[in-house]
Amino acid sequence: MDNLNYGVIGNCCTAALISEKGSIEWLCFPNFDSPSIFAALLDREKGGTFGFEVSEDYHTIQSYVPHTNILSTTFVSEQDEFAVVDFMPCYELYDNKEYYRPAEVYRYIRWIKGRPRIKVNYHPAPDYARGKAFFNVTSRYIETYSSSNNKDRQYLYSSLPLQGIVNHQEFILEKDEFFLLSYNEKVIPVDIEREKLEYCRTLVYWLNWTDRTRKFTIYNDIIERSLLTLKMMSFYNGAVLASLTTSLPEAVGEVRNWDYRFCWLRDASMSIETLFKIGHADAARKFMKFIQSTFVAEHDTYQIMYGIRGERKLTEVILDHLSGYKNSKPVRIGNDAYHQRQNDSFGYLMDLIYQYYRLMPGTLDEIEDMWEMVKSIMMTVVEDWRKPDKGIWEIRGEGQHFVSSKVMCWVALDRGARIARILNKYENSRRWEEEADAIKADVMRNGWKEEIQSFSQAYGNLDLDSSLLLMEPYGFIDADDIRYHKTVKAVKKSLLHKGLMYRYNTHDDFGCPSSAFTICTFWLIRALYVIGEKNEARCLFDEILQYSNHLGLFSEDIDFETKEQLGNFPQAYSHLALVNTAVLFAEEDKRLIFK
Repeated sequence: MDNLNYGVIGNCCTAALISEKGSIEWLCFPNFDSPSIFAALLDREKGGTFGFEVSEDYHTIQSYVPHTNILSTTFVSEQDEFAVVDFMPCYELYDNKEYYRPAEVYRYIRWIKGRPRIKVNYHPAPDYARGKAFFNVTSRYIETYSSSNNKDRQYLYSSLPLQGIVNHQEFILEKDEFFLLSYNEKVIPVDIEREKLEYCRTLVYWLNWTDRTRKFTIYNDIIERSLLTLKMMSFYNGAVLASLTTSLPEAVGEVRNWDYRFCWLRDASMSIETLFKIGHADAARKFMKFIQSTFVAEHDTYQIMYGIRGERKLTEVILDHLSGYKNSKPVRIGNDAYHQRQNDSFGYLMDLIYQYYRLMPGTLDEIEDMWEMVKSIMMTVVEDWRKPDKGIWEIRGEGQHFVSSKVMCWVALDRGARIARILNKYENSRRWEEEADAIKADVMRNGWKEEIQSFSQAYGNLDLDSSLLLMEPYGFIDADDIRYHKTVKAVKKSLLHKGLMYRYNTHDDFGCPSSAFTICTFWLIRALYVIGEKNEARCLFDEILQYSNHLGLFSEDIDFETKEQLGNFPQAYSHLALVNTAVLFAEEDKRLIFK
């Protein structure tokens, strides 16, 4: 079963997906949202790859260097053995709190035993393979560029003969070797000693980062791996990507294929809040600065998502020449959802801003900047909460009055009122509390449906939706409220299928969803836990953990029947929910120990 068995390396500027056989099959240079150099993930023939060819005698073992984002793929046969150690340099420079994060991939070939024979498959296809790739072999590097864009160049350095790499020559390994793929021509000598230095500095960076993470008595390894993955998905300026890939389908052969290399307010706020709770306040500070710089410029309009540098226009384009993952077309870059109305987004963001004010306020000018932003968001929520929207799932048809959107508008106003009280702005607090009360009354009147003994997806229907489970964690309703109990039971009965959850199982503008949405299963586990069904929650949790890939990574979706991972990968949503759910059980375990 193909289970998106990729490892991921990155340095908070870009990232690469490396197959369990050691091939780079997805890499964008110089940044996450730049055109790809390798995209075999989306087209085996044209996409481009960088890997190694060995005889069939070998099998591979892939793992992370413990507590880091450095990936090791070991090739083992009876007589011979070597490992490919992959990483992107990432470390703090000595003097001024600056970081070194070049658009570079080091591939360190560690000789272990015997005389392994390898061929190098170096087939870059720059600019999403839109043109022909040209090679220029010099004495120092192999330079490549695309006929469709000859300004972007890539430089491959290696201790192995460069012409031999291009000619697909067989090499016998008798000592350590290296490759360095760089977006820039290097101005310093590149050799194996330099590679070792970069490795050690990057190793120390990740070990230090992990050391600042809270530790738990159970599930610690999966919590740590998820947090390291979320960190890799954080752009250095504080923006957080929803995923590292584009156009991996929610179901093979279908058309729900989207580009997720952008910063959604909702996903990013939830990711940052998770990192914050587990000990990484710096991530929250950087995200707040990104949000301020993005929002303060234009108080009048807000978007649900932005480019990773704050871009507002994310035009969607279809790359027709690529066949798509397992022939699932179309392959898209850009995302047309950027101009949708999704009223729930501000709730997640305001929840995070409230934590910021409560736990780590900045300088006076930052607090005042943020207060201006809060007032502007509150004005938007007050104006918009009564209007239909596209909801948390970005349904591209008619807008509806989604219950989860109304609930998150209540969250936004509730947190705004609390912030106002912290700042002694009692008039604002009173006004926003009254508006929050009006939303709550509206939801209780129009969202609860006696016929199904549950809240429904939208005011105008009797459908069920996993997002209803979020009413409790954000404080809209108590865990012991009978209406929440009944809603959890109804949602579970309707949407839980073979141990996994649908987002919803009714028709939308693309038909009926046919795969499980990973985060929703974690939401159900939490909901069951808080209403007292702890054993069932724990069983479901242990079951879904088995559906990760070989390195503990999760995508967006899982096939109900085969349990194959689908959708963009790795998915921030899935990993933040995994952490929050694991922490529930880990903290309970701690309480049992210290009674």
